[in-house]
Amino acid sequence: MEIKENGFIFSDDRNLVDAKAVHQYLSISSYWAKDIPFDLVKRSIENSLCFGIYKGQQQVGFARWITDKATFAYLCDVYVLDEFRGLGLSKKLMSLMLFHPDLQGLRRYQLATLDAHGLYEQFGFKAIEHPERQMGIVFKDLYSKAKDAN
Repeated sequence: MEIKENGFIFSDDRNLVDAKAVHQYLSISSYWAKDIPFDLVKRSIENSLCFGIYKGQQQVGFARWITDKATFAYLCDVYVLDEFRGLGLSKKLMSLMLFHPDLQGLRRYQLATLDAHGLYEQFGFKAIEHPERQMGIVFKDLYSKAKDAN
């Protein structure tokens, strides 16, 4: 699936993803994957439904779904480079991702965000009902600690 609009290309073609650019953003600029090793980023791309935003040959945005394509999808690693924010790219990307044929009829779509609630609420996301039922194992600063050990 590919959409061209206003000089940008929005695509779910994993072969177009610039893993080095994604790694650079995630490992340096993100709050959720600081210091993540390149091999983990590459493996996460290989095992997810990925979407990119491109301007010419430059990757300017990225997002991926971790999904079984039947019942559940978790949205993560969403970003648009600072110099391309405010152009509606995130909204266009969200529209493309939510209406993707592989993600129709799922029981649950989930994500976590520190500061983009307003964006996701426009697409029907809301705070989890009964958060006390949600559980997880979280290793905080895992990548930074591994980097410091080396």
